[in-house]
Amino acid sequence: MNLPMMTKEKKTDIIKRFATKGLFPHQFAFTLLIPVRNIFLSPKQLIERLELKNDLQVMEVGPGPGYFSLKIAKKLFRGKLVLADIQQEMLDYAKRRIEKKGLSNIDYYLCDGKFFRFEDNTFDRIFMVTVLGEVENKEDYMKELYRILKKGGILSISELAGDPDKMTINEIKYLTEKHGFQLYNIFGKEKNFTINLKK
Repeated sequence: MNLPMMTKEKKTDIIKRFATKGLFPHQFAFTLLIPVRNIFLSPKQLIERLELKNDLQVMEVGPGPGYFSLKIAKKLFRGKLVLADIQQEMLDYAKRRIEKKGLSNIDYYLCDGKFFRFEDNTFDRIFMVTVLGEVENKEDYMKELYRILKKGGILSISELAGDPDKMTINEIKYLTEKHGFQLYNIFGKEKNFTINLKK
């Protein structure tokens, strides 16, 4: 890892954020591309859990460097994938990887941490993998995600073992159901799971 031109305090802060709770540092984005992640959740498994069809409008919240994004964009060859992240550096990293593959059905959206500048009922699917626990304004996000999800659309939240910000199934159900989402299905168990909710 290379952390050039930084004070010792800044480097220490980044390393601490990598190992503990909070926003995942973009300087460690490369660690999110390690294929061993497939043991916990593979892109193929996620595609099946999302019930993806090739013409859907999909948003991935917190894609990092795009570990799942490439395979999902390929599946959506008649649809669109929007990558939404609060860190421009993560979006830039994902964009470089995706452009090398020649995919053009992806847009990139920099989040402000509260609101999403999209019309009501825009997306068929919204998903996030090991992201929700890092979100500072969870209540605002849930209101916004409900607003921009189409009626009958799926909000999919996956949590994996080892993530210091991991939320439990019950915590996610409580947070989402009070904003109008209804439980659709759950894959896996408390250690590694995907919970799908419908609008």
